[in-house]
Amino acid sequence: MLDEREAPVATGELGRAFNRQSVWARMLIVVAGPVANLLLAVLLYWALFVHGVPAIKPVLAEPAPASAAAVAGLHRGDEISEIAGQPVQSWADVDWILVRALPANQPLQIKLAGGTLRQLDAGGVMLDDGKFNVSAQLGLQLFEPAVPAEIGQLIADGVAQRAGLRVGDRVVTVNGQSIKVWADFVQWVRMHPGDLLAVVVSRNGQPVKIDLTPERTQEGPQTIGKIGAGPKIDEVIFKEMLTEVHYSLGGALRQAFAKTWETSLFSLGMMGRMIKGEVSWHNLSGPLTIADYAGQSARSGGLAFISFLALVSISLGVLNLLPIPLLDGGHLMYYIIEAIKGSPVSESAMEFGQRFGMAVLLTLMVFAFYNDVTRLFGSQ
Repeated sequence: MLDEREAPVATGELGRAFNRQSVWARMLIVVAGPVANLLLAVLLYWALFVHGVPAIKPVLAEPAPASAAAVAGLHRGDEISEIAGQPVQSWADVDWILVRALPANQPLQIKLAGGTLRQLDAGGVMLDDGKFNVSAQLGLQLFEPAVPAEIGQLIADGVAQRAGLRVGDRVVTVNGQSIKVWADFVQWVRMHPGDLLAVVVSRNGQPVKIDLTPERTQEGPQTIGKIGAGPKIDEVIFKEMLTEVHYSLGGALRQAFAKTWETSLFSLGMMGRMIKGEVSWHNLSGPLTIADYAGQSARSGGLAFISFLALVSISLGVLNLLPIPLLDGGHLMYYIIEAIKGSPVSESAMEFGQRFGMAVLLTLMVFAFYNDVTRLFGSQ
């Protein structure tokens, strides 16, 4: 920054020095960075909405008995069109709308495709930790068509391949228990990390016995088993579960601004809940997790990566606008005070603010790095 407080400024450039600008000009300068972050998110979302974003239809599986969804009268195959008056176009909208609508003092109105209304009691939902899925707590589960227990893909040199499984094998039994669909096989593998499983598959019409031991893998607080195998997917069934969310040029721009605004408010709300203790500090993420998610989104395709970039850009913009000294929002706070009282904030007050801001940021960094390490390399 061209500023006499930072370094000597040539006489011919004194008029351009930051410290000599009006307080209003300085306000605009410090908010320019965060605003650019938010505008970038708008641009990215606009491009996504114009192009069209593939998404999963909000169709429900049969709710667990006695769950809030079951009590509300929701059933397998129901497609949600609205929650609490907010339109639902994809399954991703379900948790997004629920988190923003909770805590709710009265039942949430669920509108189904066709116009049927249901009242969903959301009392008792836990919002204190990001590991708890809000929709799952209410019994709202995504409908998954039955996938045959047939091996469709194998990870090179993975547990399944080393044990002798081949693409095209149909899993018949595990430890003598019948396997009907792929989900049954997945359940056995996940629940038996490090345990020897006796698997019988049908290969070219002949039974073949294969012994394999699922690899122990950490998934959040749980240790689960994995073998490096995937099912054979019927593309017709898969496509029936997909929809595409897209808008016209003008509609996409409105949606992009709305999405950026809502995400910004949601981020601020989550920060407020953390401060009040309503949401766990485990939700904070640092550079390791961001890099990990960036890699995952890039592998998922260009649209997923662009969406991730928009989210990161919003997070940066919102964070930098917080009234914490050292951040742009902290400088903006000083200039607002200056505009009100008619004189700059004292040097001693600014020095104290700098120290306070440094302490806050260092504390946040420690939490973020700790969460990164435990999330990626351990358990929490």
